[in-house]
Amino acid sequence: MFVDCLDETLAITRHLTYFWEGIMENFFKLRENNTDVKTEMFAGLTTFLTMAYIIFVNPNILALTGMDKNAVFIATILSAVIGTLIMGLVANVPFGQAPGMGLNAFFTFTIVFKLGFTWEQALAMVFMCGLLNILITVTKLRKAIINAIPLSLQYAISGGIGLFIAYIGLINGGFLTFLVEAPNMIAEGLYSATVPSVTDFANKGALLALFGLIVTVVLLLRKVKAAILIGIIVTTVASLLTGHVDLSGGIINTNANLGALGNTFMKMDIAGLFADPGKFLLVFSTIFAFSLTDMFDTIGTLLGTGRKTGIFDEEDNRKFQESAGKFNSKLEKALFADAIATSAGAVLGTSNVTTYVESASGISVGGKTGLTAVTTAVLFLASLIFLPIIGVVPAVATAPALIVVGVLMIDGIKNIDWTDLELAVPAFFTLAMMPLGYSITTGISWGFIFYVITKITKGKWKEVHPVMYVVTGLFILSIVLQAIV
Repeated sequence: MFVDCLDETLAITRHLTYFWEGIMENFFKLRENNTDVKTEMFAGLTTFLTMAYIIFVNPNILALTGMDKNAVFIATILSAVIGTLIMGLVANVPFGQAPGMGLNAFFTFTIVFKLGFTWEQALAMVFMCGLLNILITVTKLRKAIINAIPLSLQYAISGGIGLFIAYIGLINGGFLTFLVEAPNMIAEGLYSATVPSVTDFANKGALLALFGLIVTVVLLLRKVKAAILIGIIVTTVASLLTGHVDLSGGIINTNANLGALGNTFMKMDIAGLFADPGKFLLVFSTIFAFSLTDMFDTIGTLLGTGRKTGIFDEEDNRKFQESAGKFNSKLEKALFADAIATSAGAVLGTSNVTTYVESASGISVGGKTGLTAVTTAVLFLASLIFLPIIGVVPAVATAPALIVVGVLMIDGIKNIDWTDLELAVPAFFTLAMMPLGYSITTGISWGFIFYVITKITKGKWKEVHPVMYVVTGLFILSIVLQAIV
C-alpha cells in the first residue's frame, strides 16, 4: 500500500515537472536558445546576488533628500520587480532592472541639494524622463541611434563596460583604497585629486575577496559551469566563518512594511516643477540630462552584453532593422521595457530605473532568456520576506564575480584596428572614460565626440551618420548646460 502510494506520488511529481518544463519551453523558447530551466534559474540567482546591494544602498542615498527611507526601500524592490518582469516576460531577455547607481546620486546631490528642487519635484523629473524615453523608443529614435553607432565603437563600448564592471568589483572587494592628495595636481589647484591605490591586504574583507577571486578563476579555468555562483557562495561562507559578517547584532535594520510606500507613491509634484517660469530652462535641461544618461546607459549595456553573447543575434538584428512600426525584435522590446520601468519607478517613489550592467554576471553563467530575468524578479520580491538572508551576502563575495565578468567582456577590443588612429582615438576614450568617469554614458559621449572630431579632421565628414552628429551635439550641449547652470 505504501509502495503504491509512493509510486503514484512520484508519477504525479514527474508529470507536474514535465508540465512545468513544457510551459517554460513554450513561453521562453529554451531549446531554441540552447538553454534549460536549471541554467536560467542559476543565472537569475547570480544576477540577483550581484544586484542585491541596491536594496540597501538606494534608500540610504535617497533618504538624504528627506524621503521616507522605508518607503524608498519598498519602492526600490517593487520597481526592480516590475522592471525586470517586463524585461523577462515582454522582451524575453536575461537583463535585470533596478534604480541606477549614479542616477540616484544625481537625483539627490545635484537636483535636490545643488539645484534646490524638492524630492517630489525630482520624482516628477524622473517620471517625465521615463515618458520621454518611451516617446523616443516608440518613434524609433533609439533605433536610429543604435544603427548610427560604428562597429568599432560598439566593440569599444563592450570592452569599456567590461573594464567598468571590473573596476566596480575591485572597489567593492576592497582591492583599491583612495587617497585624497593635496591640490595643485589638477587644473592648477582648482580641485583636489582622489587617487586610487592598491590595498596592502591588511583588511580582512580584501583578503576574503582575493580568496573568492582565486576560487572563481580556478573554477572557470576548470570549465565549471556554475563557477561564478559557486565563488559567491564559497566566499559568503568564508565571510561567515571568519566573522567578517557579524550575525550577533542582526543584519538588516529595515522594517519591510508595505504600508510605508504611501509616503512616496504618486508623490510627483509636476505642477510645482513648472510653477516658476524663470526655472523652465533649468527644469528642461535637467530632464534632458537625466534622459540622455539613462538612454545611453541602457543602449551601452544592451549592446555591450547582448550582442557580444548572442542574445541579440543576427536574426534579431535583422528583425530590428526591418521592423516597421512594430516591436518585432528582442532589442526593441528591451528598450521599451527599460523606458516603462523608469516612469513606473517614479510613480512608486524612486529615482531612474535602468538596465543593470551587473546582468552580465548572470549571462556569463548561461542566462539567455527571459526566465533568467523572471527568476531575478521573483528573488527581488522574495527579499521583502527573506531580507536577513540576502543581507548575509557581503560585497566582498560578489566582487570577484564582477571582476571575472569584466575579464570575459574585454575580448571584443581585439576587433578594433589599434594601428588606425581614426578608430583608436575614439575607441580609447570610450574604454578609458567608462571606468575613470564611473559612467557608461560618459565613456560613450567621449567616444562619440572624438569619433566626429577625427572624421572631420581627416576630411571624411560624409562617413559620419547624421544621427551621430545630432547625438554628439546633444552630448556637447549637455556638457555646456552642466557648466553654466
